[in-house]
Amino acid sequence: MTVAPLPLEPPPVSMRALTKLYGDRVAVENMTLDVGPGELFGFLGPNGAGKTTTIKMLTGLLRPTFGTAAICGHDSVHDGMRARSLAGYCPDTPSLYERLSGREMLALSADLYGVPRELQAARIDPMLESFGMLEHADELVQSYSRGMRQKLSLGCALLHDPQVLFLDEPTVGLDPAGARQLKNILRRLCAEGRTVFLSTHVLEVAELLCDRVGVVQRGRLLTVGTPAELRAVGGDQSLEEAFLRITGGGDSDLRPILRALDA
Repeated sequence: MTVAPLPLEPPPVSMRALTKLYGDRVAVENMTLDVGPGELFGFLGPNGAGKTTTIKMLTGLLRPTFGTAAICGHDSVHDGMRARSLAGYCPDTPSLYERLSGREMLALSADLYGVPRELQAARIDPMLESFGMLEHADELVQSYSRGMRQKLSLGCALLHDPQVLFLDEPTVGLDPAGARQLKNILRRLCAEGRTVFLSTHVLEVAELLCDRVGVVQRGRLLTVGTPAELRAVGGDQSLEEAFLRITGGGDSDLRPILRALDA
């Protein structure tokens, strides 16, 4: 008698034929993808490729036109509250309350996620300290630099201890020390079994950090693989070369600009 294998746990991030239309314009087209536990996945593409739209559908901020998006097996539309409780989201432009202090902003985020006050007390100061922001904790957010806002937004996304963390262009506004700090935090989260879904157009970040990457262009997922796999297919020396080959970019894109400058 053949014994059927036990069903596997649902993947932390799952898309099936995920599609978003705005009238006649296709923002995301028929994306199907699974991202596993402990994986740091890079979602690569130029500005306007559909990266942010995809993340917003995964987190339930946008409703798909067709297809499904799920977090840990919970549909982002039909079981949205549960899906969002398991995820943290750090947008490319942090959305923070200017007239709150950094500490108050973290407490508000924790309240919204239902984190008990005793846990908040145990988590907020250590998080501020790990980001190098403890001395600025009681200053108003309106006085924060872009990098400090980015760190605070990340803290708000992490405070409820999510299973999946979505980051949209997370290194924008960070200085080299802040970027290194972010990399260490993300690797530690993945080592603990969390899943990180990171959107970026900075290929050096993806090459250094990501276990796998997906290349997206004009709303379509063109290919998925490890950075080494993507380089090996075309004999490329870097992920940047592989990305340009896959997306059809390269020096030819500069010709209209150069012709205009020469005119």
